[in-house]
This record gives sequence, C-alpha cells and structure tokens, in this order.
Amino acid sequence: METPQREPSDARVLLRLLTPVAGFVLLIVGYFTLPLDRFGPHRPVLSWTCFGLALAVLAGLLLAQVRDVLMASERGRPAAVIMLLITLSLVIFASAYLAMSRAPGQLSGLHTRVDALYFTLVTTATIGYGDIVATSQTARVVVIVQIFYNFVFLTAGASALSSRLRGQVGTRGRAAAAPERPDAAGPPPD
Repeated sequence: METPQREPSDARVLLRLLTPVAGFVLLIVGYFTLPLDRFGPHRPVLSWTCFGLALAVLAGLLLAQVRDVLMASERGRPAAVIMLLITLSLVIFASAYLAMSRAPGQLSGLHTRVDALYFTLVTTATIGYGDIVATSQTARVVVIVQIFYNFVFLTAGASALSSRLRGQVGTRGRAAAAPERPDAAGPPPD
C-alpha cells in the first residue's frame, strides 16, 4: 500500500528555494571579500597546492552528487548542491586567474576581481571575446584545465541535474494523469 505524499508547507518550499540562493550569494560575497592577495607569484607552492586541492575536492563532491542522482538516492538535495558546486568552481578558477594576473605577462587585460570572474564566465561559456587573453604558457595551461574541467565535471553535474529534473517532471505528470483509486474517493456511487 502506497503512503500518500504530503504537500510541503509554504515555509518549507520557501526555505528550499532560498537555501541555494543564499549559498550562491555567500560564495560570491566570499570571493569579493576574502584576502586572495595571499596567493600569487610570491607564493607559488601555496597557490598551486591550494588550487589543485580545491579542484580535487570539488571534483569529488561533484561526482558524489552525480552518483547520488544516478542511483536515485533520496538523501539531500543534489540539485541545489550541484548548482552551488558549479558556482564554487567558477569562484575557484576566478581566484586562480586573479592570483596569476599579479605576475606580469600572464593575463592581458585582467586587473580586478570582476575581470577574473568575467574571464572565467566567458571561458566557461566558450564565448572568448578576446578582451582578456591568457598570454603566458602557464595561464594557457590553466585555461585548458578549466575547459577540460568544464567538459568532464560540470557537464556530468549538469547532465545529472537535468536527468533528475526530467524524472521528477515525469513522475508528477504520471501521478496527475493516474485515475483515482475507488477506495480513496469515498463511497461508490449508487
């Protein structure tokens, strides 16, 4: 016998919508306020180690969420988590470009945090306006890493998210189209 699903309250729905928005805002505020000047050419070992570790942890978290979606796990909220992890990847790459831009000849046209975030978004979207250019071999390698990272991890996350949403829409559509059970509708007609 199926257990009827209860409708979430308005407060719960609002909380489910606001949590990812708050996470997104927190990531962006953190990007613009954290002291990223500790990274850069004056501390290359620290900078590259943190960048590599951040990408590895992020990849692991994304793959765990993708696994949960593909295994139809009901724990957590993978859609919100995947969106936050994608945003975090943008912040990580923007931070790396900002740190690299402190060395002359790395990135032409990148001077501010907004420039770094803009360049990351333009690279992620594969637009490439050409106003900011990776001019050194090191900067080009990081761009290649970002493109590869986008193809593998962000595409997997977005595909899993899309699959989950299609499944939820299909389930709700089938539930809405299903005829009511006679025992749930009350007494039979005369």
